[in-house]
Formats: sequence, C-alpha cells, structure tokens
Amino acid sequence: MSALTPHIVARGADRAAAWYVDALGAEERGRIAVPDGRLMQIELWFDGAQVMLSDEFVELGVVSPETLEGSPVVLHLVVDDVDAVWTRAVAAGAVIRQPLADQVWGERYGQFADPFGHRWGLAQHLRDVPREEVAQAVAALFGT
Repeated sequence: MSALTPHIVARGADRAAAWYVDALGAEERGRIAVPDGRLMQIELWFDGAQVMLSDEFVELGVVSPETLEGSPVVLHLVVDDVDAVWTRAVAAGAVIRQPLADQVWGERYGQFADPFGHRWGLAQHLRDVPREEVAQAVAALFGT
C-alpha cells in the first residue's frame, strides 16, 4: 500500500467494484470476503493509485455514504481522456454535481456522485498554470 490509501465503503461492494472497473477504468487486483459473504476488502487500482473498497459493516460502525446520506469527501481522479471517462460514468448512472469544464488551475474538471454515494472529481491536466495566476483568477471568480 502507499502511504495514504483511501478505503471507501459501499452498500454492495461487489456491484460498486464492477461499476468502478466499467465506468472509471479501475483494475481489480484482489478481494477478501468474510464468512457471511460480505466483502471486507476489494483492492482497486486507478492508473497507479490504490483504493480499497468494502461492504458496510454497520455493527462495527463501518458505513457508506448512503447510510450517512452523503459524503463530504471528493476522490480526485486524473485521467488521460477525461471526456471519454466522464461520458462513460454519466451513462453508467453518475449524477453530475459540477459540469465538466476547463478550469483556471489548468485542468479540465468536473464532479459527480457515483451510484453508491461517493463523490469524484474527474480531471485531465491541460496546462501548467503559475500559482499567482490561479490565485488571481480565483479571486476574480469569487469577487475579491
């Protein structure tokens, strides 16, 4: 594992893993089930970045965004062809939270919620932008 590996929880981790593979291009590298059939761990890789996924274990306080009625966390995923991945994700049931568009910080970026309640920021690097230029653009955007 890397020094920081997100571990996300979904109702129906098996279905969630299939969605992440089909819609976002993840690679599943393994899984561990407990005797009652729930999945304690599914190892997913997104172009070199690892994410662990599990079913809910409500009795242990391990719950999904569906149980919590949302999540404040956004998983930021950078891909080579953001328009293609965005189109697949939306077609597979993602709910758009922020439309895909070119951003002042140099990425083409949008945000959606997957069918399991997790929020994703999907991005493609377009150009390097000096920090000062980003700060000025953000200040102008927010009217300061």
